Amino acid sequence: MVVAGLAVLAWVAWQFWGTNWVSDRRQEAVAADLQDGWAEGNDSVTTDFGRAEAILHVPRWGKDYAVPVLAGSSDEVLAAGIGHMEDTADPGELGNYVLAGHRVTHGEPFADFPELEEGDLVHVETRTATYTYKLDFDGTDLEVPFTEDWVIQPFPKNPDGGVQPPDDVGQRLITLVSCAEIFHTDLRSVVFGHLVEKVEVDR
Repeated sequence: MVVAGLAVLAWVAWQFWGTNWVSDRRQEAVAADLQDGWAEGNDSVTTDFGRAEAILHVPRWGKDYAVPVLAGSSDEVLAAGIGHMEDTADPGELGNYVLAGHRVTHGEPFADFPELEEGDLVHVETRTATYTYKLDFDGTDLEVPFTEDWVIQPFPKNPDGGVQPPDDVGQRLITLVSCAEIFHTDLRSVVFGHLVEKVEVDR
């Protein structure tokens, strides 16, 4: 029983500290690879963990917050940064640019999700431009079951009423998605935002 107890403690320690240590270094490596690729004129780069395409900056979470965005939402992708959900719009495009990230373990890039406030700005940096979105809700305003896919639709509309994405802010949207609780849960926290600025970048 003692051995089993120690094994459980070791597993918990690995989940909460070990995976973060590994993922922090993966994020740094992916971001560096992406910056190198941009300098060479590539819009994205293929890394050991997936295709990296952007860097997310969230001033609410600190001036140094900069986490790479990779294509897809696999476990490997989410352990190396933030996932750009499949079949959703690219940054600045018409439609819904959907990003998912962990709140706990694996680098926990969305650890402070509940701190987000309506009006916060988030910046998506790509090789050619930086896109600025303004959030339309707080980080605690909307929770949905993980099976609800309306939040990732090109022009989302809540079928149950309640919290609705605003329909008077244009159609170039961003959606941030994370676990609603620190520990395992079938609920997801969701925040919608809309594009307010695009600044061309000369690299």
